[in-house]
Amino acid sequence: MKRINQIIIVLVLFGLSGIFIYSTSKKTMVKDKVESYALPNQIDFAGESTPLNLVDVRERLDREMLINTNLHSTTTLILKRANRVFPVIEPILKKYGVPDDFKYLAVIESGLVNVVSPAGARGVWQFMPETAKEKGMEINDLVDERYHLEKSTEAACRYLLDAKNKFGSWTLAAAAYNGGMGGINKQMESQQVGNYYDLLLTEETSRYVFRILALKEIMKNPVKYGFDIPKEQLYFPIEIKKIQVDTTITDLTSFAKNIGINYKILKLHNPWLRDRRLDNKSRKVYTLEIPTEGY
Repeated sequence: MKRINQIIIVLVLFGLSGIFIYSTSKKTMVKDKVESYALPNQIDFAGESTPLNLVDVRERLDREMLINTNLHSTTTLILKRANRVFPVIEPILKKYGVPDDFKYLAVIESGLVNVVSPAGARGVWQFMPETAKEKGMEINDLVDERYHLEKSTEAACRYLLDAKNKFGSWTLAAAAYNGGMGGINKQMESQQVGNYYDLLLTEETSRYVFRILALKEIMKNPVKYGFDIPKEQLYFPIEIKKIQVDTTITDLTSFAKNIGINYKILKLHNPWLRDRRLDNKSRKVYTLEIPTEGY
């Protein structure tokens, strides 16, 4: 009888502990999960109001908000990277008179890292070769300035200013960055409307501005949407020094060792260098960024 009582006590305690663990884990899940949120009552892009009174507009924004609040690892990485990348992009936008909201266009284009699209667009701003060259960037087998954050941001500004002058709207300029100025203009003429939110466009361009708006809202209010990242976990700018070269570098590995770093660090900080050498018969001045910490 004593043995049976001991077994019963053990089973009861085991059952209670299971209930406690389930209850605790459930509370933790609920706490960590953003189960619902209210769309903002109003939102704008570059000072241009988004007509959330229109049913399809409200639902399109809701879609992008739901997707990006639930892409937790991706959005977390974007928030961490932005702390390093935005300080480079923001002053260039300001210099050219392009609204600060366009930094979120770079976010949705690339996640703020140098990527290559299936179509061949490259860099943070995702330029195709022809457009990049039109906007003044050097592209060849040895140098590709689409990977140069400052120069590609300046090229993006030039494109966006041209689009704004053509359409008279920053929202349409953003859409044109994805759909092309010719493509947007053709649809505006055929549909006889002059507003992005009134246009029926391809799936990608139709979602494009709403993705920008969603990331803007989340990144400006991260805690509200479940992204409470301690400051010390953000990626901070790395201290660098700049050196200029106007001659050929026959071996970037030896060059890197001679200045106190290695090939990997040189290429990480100067991703526009696309080969193991830099031919420079024209004596063009190139500026290299050399880290003084973090390696």
